[in-house]
Amino acid sequence: MSGEEVRCRELPNEVLLPEVAALLAAGSDVTLLTKGNSMLPFIRGGRDSVRLRKFPAVAPGDIVLARLPAGNYVLHRVLRADGGALTLMGDGNVRGTESCRTEDVAGTVVAVVRPDGRERPPGRARAWKALRPLRRYLLAAYRRLFKRNVQIL
Repeated sequence: MSGEEVRCRELPNEVLLPEVAALLAAGSDVTLLTKGNSMLPFIRGGRDSVRLRKFPAVAPGDIVLARLPAGNYVLHRVLRADGGALTLMGDGNVRGTESCRTEDVAGTVVAVVRPDGRERPPGRARAWKALRPLRRYLLAAYRRLFKRNVQIL
């Protein structure tokens, strides 16, 4: 960057994500650095960012930022849409789903941003969904390889 100083401040999700939802509702795109491993292997927490945009509708396969009934937010993939009810699950989760309503979706991921700034579309992960019975083993292997690569670097 041309001599510009970039400042980062980490805010608790309880403070940050309602503000992100308000910006998305106002029509702004928002880019967030992700946390956690629930979207492995497609989104790596602490390394990848996501660019979000508010759309009038969501469909199975979309990755969304949604407010759950308990008030917390998750960034997970839509498994099923049944009328206004959505079932969500993280790609890095081997079981367990969340439920919300379509009006609880703050935004949809339009791009995954790698640490070097390259962007790629989020994709629908159709093959990954088909491998759901094998996820536990595939994720374990991925985590071992990924940790090994990080230690080498």
